[in-house]
Amino acid sequence: MQTESGGRSTKAAGAMLTIGEVSELLGVKPHILRYWEAQFETLQPLKRAGGRRYYRTQDVALLRDIDRLLNREGFTLRGARQHLESQRRGVASESSGTTSATSIVADDKVCSELRRIRAALADALAAA
Repeated sequence: MQTESGGRSTKAAGAMLTIGEVSELLGVKPHILRYWEAQFETLQPLKRAGGRRYYRTQDVALLRDIDRLLNREGFTLRGARQHLESQRRGVASESSGTTSATSIVADDKVCSELRRIRAALADALAAA
């Protein structure tokens, strides 16, 4: 364990964190983290004696994503769950080498829409 200049101890990279440490790290109250755990089945920190939670690196990464979706991007719980699940399925299908025709069409539509928006913004900037 290392010590910061203020005397507080810091853990080595990759070490498991307690709910209090994760709460402080993300700026989210511990009861919210426990609620998210109940709402997102993929979030499963290790639980030791007395029910103490220990968050792994991947748990903290997932919590960061949940926090971003809910508190910065305005997703609902249901929307965030669906987004994370589709993201997880997308990674799984990419790793298996399969891509559905509907996802290719959806990606093309998104790219076309983004190009349209970029052109409209460029026109607006040129006119300003």
